[in-house]
Amino acid sequence: MLHQKDYRYDGKPVEEAKKVLIMLHGRGGFAEDILGLADHLKIDLDEFALVAPEAYNNSWYPLSFMAPEEQNQPWLNSALELLAELERELNEKGIPSEKIYFLGFSQGACLTLEYVTRNAKKYGGVIAIIGGLIGKHINTGNYLTNFEGTPIYLGTSDPDSHVPVERVQQTAEILKNKNAKVELRIYKNAGHVILPEELGVANNLIFGYPGKEKV
Repeated sequence: MLHQKDYRYDGKPVEEAKKVLIMLHGRGGFAEDILGLADHLKIDLDEFALVAPEAYNNSWYPLSFMAPEEQNQPWLNSALELLAELERELNEKGIPSEKIYFLGFSQGACLTLEYVTRNAKKYGGVIAIIGGLIGKHINTGNYLTNFEGTPIYLGTSDPDSHVPVERVQQTAEILKNKNAKVELRIYKNAGHVILPEELGVANNLIFGYPGKEKV
């Protein structure tokens, strides 16, 4: 595996946590950067462990997420395998998948969406800011299962220099067809950034979601 198990942690130790938030940084970012977003999330750090993997050379795959998938290999498969291994480890430590949450930004949002859609099941929730499903053409044959009502927030800028808004909209429709509860917010000329406003929306949907299970 090209990407190594290089994780940063915050919040509750995994062994003591009831829930886990997996946080994925963007291209050129660091695990510590994305962990800093936790200060803006309405999560109870007495319940949550935060886990932020760090990509090899700070990039999950070398080219655009809209390049032909084979051109981003073997890095893309390695990143997906890393997340699969992390989810298995959390399950083995007593955290069921419905108590696992994901947050990704930019390249990390694309990787998050690709992973959870290929492995769709009831997750705690997903926040993907400026990202979409991966590939020159989306291969819906990779997405065989459904989300069982998982809440998913998608936020993006129109336009964005890296992620066409049409790909985000297409992604939202696929997720809805896979039985996800999707909230898509498009912000005009917002830039390639995470907006405080959309973190508020994501907080309400993901961490204050009225249909979520109670611990």
